[in-house]
Amino acid sequence: MKIKSIETFNKGCLCMVRVRTDDGAEGIGQTAPFNANISAIVLHQQIAHHALGADPSDLDTIADRWIEAEYKFPWSYVCRAVGGVETALWDLKGKLEGKSVCEMLGGKPRPFPAYGSSMSRQIKPEDEAERLARLRDSHGYTAFKIRIGKVCGHDEDQWPGRTEAIVPAVRKAIGDDVRLLVDANSCYTAPRAIEVGKMLEDNGVCHFEEPCPYWELEWTAQVAEALEQLDVAGGEQDVDLAQWQRMVNMNAVDIVQPDVCYVGGMARSMRVAAMAAEAGKQCVPHSSNLSLVTVFSLHLLGAIPNAAPHLEYGIEDVPWTDNLFTPALDVHDGKVMIPDGPGWGVTMNPEWLESAEHKISEVG
Repeated sequence: MKIKSIETFNKGCLCMVRVRTDDGAEGIGQTAPFNANISAIVLHQQIAHHALGADPSDLDTIADRWIEAEYKFPWSYVCRAVGGVETALWDLKGKLEGKSVCEMLGGKPRPFPAYGSSMSRQIKPEDEAERLARLRDSHGYTAFKIRIGKVCGHDEDQWPGRTEAIVPAVRKAIGDDVRLLVDANSCYTAPRAIEVGKMLEDNGVCHFEEPCPYWELEWTAQVAEALEQLDVAGGEQDVDLAQWQRMVNMNAVDIVQPDVCYVGGMARSMRVAAMAAEAGKQCVPHSSNLSLVTVFSLHLLGAIPNAAPHLEYGIEDVPWTDNLFTPALDVHDGKVMIPDGPGWGVTMNPEWLESAEHKISEVG
């Protein structure tokens, strides 16, 4: 069996990938969201010729070989393109074997706890507190993540005093029994992050994500060492497995957060999780929107021994993920079901595919 064709379906923020073999088997995957049209170009121009005609079964190393073959163009877009093809091959393999990806990885599909992930820094503290309390009551969430600081903020807040106001407001609204996580998106220098971290500890926050610019590993390691009651998390942006190993070895983070679509697919994400497990660290994949990346993350969490307690589940209204696939993901009693059908266990909406820009690379 050989890979015969690779198709992309590009629309707005998303690019879906369909792989077909010479005997008619097929699987669906996805590149990382945002600038998806660029990922599609990279896929057809730089990755397709490595994949076409290849044996699709060697999923443990296939992504590494393609990334290495493009060694002059490392990382972000190459890995995004590779991840689109690699995730489609996992779907193909699962359909051939009649198993979910989770089962192929040694796990079992089941309801998995989710934390409601807020993406908004424009929302006022009192409004964020009210909506999270409402979601707790309506959907049974037992954990939430909110945004603090400012993206790459150089120690600045989104507006003065917002962080110091929103954390206690949300804590009071959701109660002490609900886990509270925060994401700083590379905002702080190490001294300021430690200062903010002490305030977070005082408010019972359990997870401090990307406190410093993600490329400043030494800063992040200082923060992780200084905060004894608070787990420092990070890594969503990182795609180099050697960098991941350095991050784990230097204890820069307590929780690793690979993004299946950023890092180059499921096999490489599993390797990051294994690095963390060997060091006694937990893994929670980055999955901030309800495209296929959250489906991928569910299967990963259902299979690894060091899964963190909750899946990241976006709570924002994101129209570009509406009616994307069936069955749609949903939260019941604070949990999301890991799809149990073959492969990813979901079916793409044909109307979405038909409305997208289509391109195909094929043998011959």
